[in-house]
Amino acid sequence: MSHPRTVTASPQLLQELRLINLAAKQHNEVIAHMDKRIDHIGVMVKDIEASIQFYTDVLGFELKGRTPHTNGVIELAFLGFGHSDETELELIQGYNDSLPVEGKVHHFAVRVEDVETEFKRLKQLDVQFVDQEITTLPNGYRYFFVEGLDGERVELFQR
Repeated sequence: MSHPRTVTASPQLLQELRLINLAAKQHNEVIAHMDKRIDHIGVMVKDIEASIQFYTDVLGFELKGRTPHTNGVIELAFLGFGHSDETELELIQGYNDSLPVEGKVHHFAVRVEDVETEFKRLKQLDVQFVDQEITTLPNGYRYFFVEGLDGERVELFQR
């Protein structure tokens, strides 16, 4: 039967281990932020069909995809210029039918590698959450919203 041995480390070794641990933690935080980018800008529209036609026929966008929201009311369309890694325009119909004359940008989305990790990380900070849980759309995209300091909506989004 073996007995665990007690090892005593010098104060210098303990300090070096603390510094290595701190450096590793800072490195992981930097890596986590490197994978982020603006994924899309969400614009609320009254008529998604007319808006898709305008953005494709008049401005040269391509329709990259459409999906209903899980709430059964909102319709989403994603448009871009055909690049695989571009910031997209998201059209949102059904969120609010009383739009101001100038239209309304609903949010911007930051793409993250792991939406659950971001959710847990932000829960530890002084951040105002709009959503209390992560939503998964029928196409598999996952997201949640937080508020910026002036009430603007920021979506943390995983494809």
